[in-house]
Amino acid sequence: MGHRPERTVGTVKAMSSLAQPQFVFLDVDGPLIPFRARPVNERHGSGDAATVPHGEHGNPLLDRLDPEDGRQLLALNCLLVWATSWMDEANEVVAPRLGLPELPLVQWPDADHQTASGLHWKTASLVAWAAGRPFVWLDDEITEADRRWVAAHHPVPALLHRVDPYVGLTPADFTQVRRWLGGYAGTS
Repeated sequence: MGHRPERTVGTVKAMSSLAQPQFVFLDVDGPLIPFRARPVNERHGSGDAATVPHGEHGNPLLDRLDPEDGRQLLALNCLLVWATSWMDEANEVVAPRLGLPELPLVQWPDADHQTASGLHWKTASLVAWAAGRPFVWLDDEITEADRRWVAAHHPVPALLHRVDPYVGLTPADFTQVRRWLGGYAGTS
């Protein structure tokens, strides 16, 4: 029950957009730091330690970050971009624990842009940041309102992928993103 099939929004308007880099916008809370603790060694079985000692920066939830997520994200061969309220702390605190380099980040406007129609406050800013280029957005708060808005306001394909915030990114999520990226690039 519950999990609806993913939908891709947008259509290709110009062949020149196919040569532009694809973005993967990353939220932190939910996708990378799940709301429930991950079972020990669930994903990689080796007990890999993160590159930064746990317990620093006063947030015990950082122990829920999984370095395997960083490896999987890097393997997507896309421009990774922070799309999180963590702002600079995403690079300072989260990235080292995931083995990620410093990433660009979306600067949010000062005003809250959530509308009465239920549009997420990040949606319009992400479309503006992408500037007509294809993107994947990994977040736990994506709704059909966001998908409809992106389909109407973004001229090329975008995958708005909702991650279950209680479990975070899973191998199935990465498979779906890789499949979408491969299909968009014309590869299998």
